[in-house]
Amino acid sequence: MSAFVLTTVAVLMRKEPLQGPMARWQSSRWVLDDVVPHEDSFGLTPRCLRENEGDALWLYPGWPVELFTDDAEGYWLNVSAPTPSFFVMWRLQEREGLEPLAVPQAVSLSYHDAGRWLDAQESVETVAAPGVLVEAVRAFVQQHFVPEVKKRQRPQSFQGLTDRFGQPASVSTSQKRRGPGGGGQSHE
Repeated sequence: MSAFVLTTVAVLMRKEPLQGPMARWQSSRWVLDDVVPHEDSFGLTPRCLRENEGDALWLYPGWPVELFTDDAEGYWLNVSAPTPSFFVMWRLQEREGLEPLAVPQAVSLSYHDAGRWLDAQESVETVAAPGVLVEAVRAFVQQHFVPEVKKRQRPQSFQGLTDRFGQPASVSTSQKRRGPGGGGQSHE
């Protein structure tokens, strides 16, 4: 399994106020705002860009986006989708005396990664990936993805019959089976 860093990004997480019926139970929620190219001026430390009552924007710089040769199918599924996307897995992190903060845990371009995270009931959100990056992933996929050859499955009606132990079985309509030992009465 070889990997290389395709790019480095910064993740923007936004807290937004809720309105309507949902606001009865929860005044705000965290959402993925954007994934942008990392710039040196961002530094490497997460920081708050703005925060006021019910609204906040946090920058999480320095996330490497890696491509792994053994996950080429996951990237292919992404670049062949109508909107190729970044997948960001994030968690709420408790802060002493303050409301919880949404903190990214991973960034990927693989459908397989996103699927595993969702199966683990993690918070995963998407944002469209820029076209230049999608083309780079597409080139990676063309180099490393070998589609699995699908074998034609034989129709069920042509397959041999087996019992639950895998032994050959047959069906006969000429004579009804009798009870144990072949004797006994017929149950007609």
